[in-house]
Amino acid sequence: MERRDFLRVAVVGGAAAAFGGASWGTAFAASAQPGPSPYGAVLAPDANGIRLPLGFTSRVIARTGQKVPGTDYFWHPAPDGGACFADDAGWIYVSNSEVPLVGGVGAVKFDAAGRVVGAYRTLSGTNVNCAGGATPWGTWLSCEEIDYGRVFETDPWNRKSAVARPAMGRFKHEACAADADHGYVYLTEDTPDGCFYRFRPTTWGDLSSGTLEVLKAADSLTEGPVTWGRVPDPDGFPIVTRKQVPGAKRFDGGEGCYYAAGTCWFTTKGDNRVWAYNANDSTISLTYDDSLVPPGTATLTGVDNVTRTTGGDLFVAEDGGDMEIAIITRDGVVAPFLRVEGQASSEITGPAFSPDGRRLYFSSQRGSAGTVFGGITYEVSGPFRA
Repeated sequence: MERRDFLRVAVVGGAAAAFGGASWGTAFAASAQPGPSPYGAVLAPDANGIRLPLGFTSRVIARTGQKVPGTDYFWHPAPDGGACFADDAGWIYVSNSEVPLVGGVGAVKFDAAGRVVGAYRTLSGTNVNCAGGATPWGTWLSCEEIDYGRVFETDPWNRKSAVARPAMGRFKHEACAADADHGYVYLTEDTPDGCFYRFRPTTWGDLSSGTLEVLKAADSLTEGPVTWGRVPDPDGFPIVTRKQVPGAKRFDGGEGCYYAAGTCWFTTKGDNRVWAYNANDSTISLTYDDSLVPPGTATLTGVDNVTRTTGGDLFVAEDGGDMEIAIITRDGVVAPFLRVEGQASSEITGPAFSPDGRRLYFSSQRGSAGTVFGGITYEVSGPFRA
């Protein structure tokens, strides 16, 4: 038996026991195991080609190259990372565009009933804007996934011009997550030898200056205490940021990132893992690792963007895989929540919940066409559990 399969088998009993009846606070230290979804199995594809559990419905919000219905804004190519922001009369969904030279961010505005009432661009002229993260003060951080990429702070309402935030580091950015409890913004790096960073602004709410740090630990560490080291030159030149601090831990292709309740979850695509950084005691652990489930049972592959419900369930989008958004429940069960059919050359991006938690937005970046000009952005409505 190969070591990978041996690990899958050996962990099942212990991990399943650790999750059984456990609270989320203790459960996330073990690796989630396949099991039944609290929403039940996905059904046959609906008219939009989305397989959903009973009680859920989907609708298309926007298509690349076409006007968002009821607006004059042409939806951008390759829609990627996204987030929702509460508005006085509804909410706004922002979405990155992962293409060179144009890049940027688009937004769709909804009224209280969920009707589209506007769409517009909030950032242009940037490069390969992949993921990012929302701030507690109501801005969207859009990240460039290129060497020496930048973080741009954008206004979802388009009332203020976007501003580059070089103090947050120049590297191949993926996602970020704001931790108001401790005063940090965490950042992932999408390279096979990438790092996990945190940025502490000089003044919380102002990202123009601060200290960039990198997580330090043995590369083999999957559970235990970690430390942090200051990155001397956040501009990454002539030495790239990930190579400036001795002892920086390597992560295999950092992807999505989300903070809530003292924990920052982040994903690494090279090894199909969902990590948890406990900010209260500065430890890391694995929430999900597909090498630690029984052979042939992995329901989550190609881990990418991640978001969370107010009730504590994680929703993880797949880059490839079965084109699913999987749920990792607060009790440590991983299962498909939805599946997109007929779009095998695409990836799922930008999952984000409306402020009331009743609608989930996401995109198929390349759609059925399999190109950056085939992107489709969806909304799923239904009885999401609190």
